[in-house]
Amino acid sequence: MAASVCRAVSLIRSTIPRTHLSRSYLSSSIFPFPITQPKVTSFPKFVSSSTSSMASGDKESPANNPGLNPTPDEATKGYIMQQTMFRIKDPQASLKFYSEVLGMSLLKRLDFPGMKFSLYFLGYEDLSSAPSDPVERAAWTFGQKATIELTHNWGTENDPNFKGYHNGNSEPRGFGHIGITVDDVYKACDRFERLGVEFVKKPHDGSMKGIAFIKDPDGYWIEIFDTKTIGTVVSESV
Repeated sequence: MAASVCRAVSLIRSTIPRTHLSRSYLSSSIFPFPITQPKVTSFPKFVSSSTSSMASGDKESPANNPGLNPTPDEATKGYIMQQTMFRIKDPQASLKFYSEVLGMSLLKRLDFPGMKFSLYFLGYEDLSSAPSDPVERAAWTFGQKATIELTHNWGTENDPNFKGYHNGNSEPRGFGHIGITVDDVYKACDRFERLGVEFVKKPHDGSMKGIAFIKDPDGYWIEIFDTKTIGTVVSESV
């Protein structure tokens, strides 16, 4: 009986093309498990679902980005990206970093004694255009693009039990970083190093040369790049 079964199995195997019996672990994120090895001519469809399904035209076109509204609602006209908020432990350390290391100016400070916290708005705006009246200056500040809002809950700077805030880059991961454009990423990072700034990645490290990541006093990540080299860095992704 056993011999008959073996002969039957051998006969079946002999009728199946050898390529159907070989197995391979493809590098595709779509098929990270053993599957039948496809023919070379049909392989591209397994490489990347986003690439293989890309419609003709620019990557930024609505056809290539399901869910994208090509025409913003008229009701959103005048909207701007105004602020990113970080909670900070010590305003003295943070103000020194953002003004001295990154060259930002303090656009407006708001204090809320009843709730025991303060807000510091920083950015790269020309302060000569800021109104002198405090209320008008507050309104002016909220009309500026891409500012940093530092939120300080009073007392954390002197609390020995305060462990700091989650920066989003350890589990569970969420928020990642902000980005700063500089004139020359290598020169900027040489200066940061002289100032004792902590690096996550220097511009010559890793496979993505020409970009860097530094940390602010609370451990938030900041990407550093310049417009002369960023094109080379992302050239294979555009």
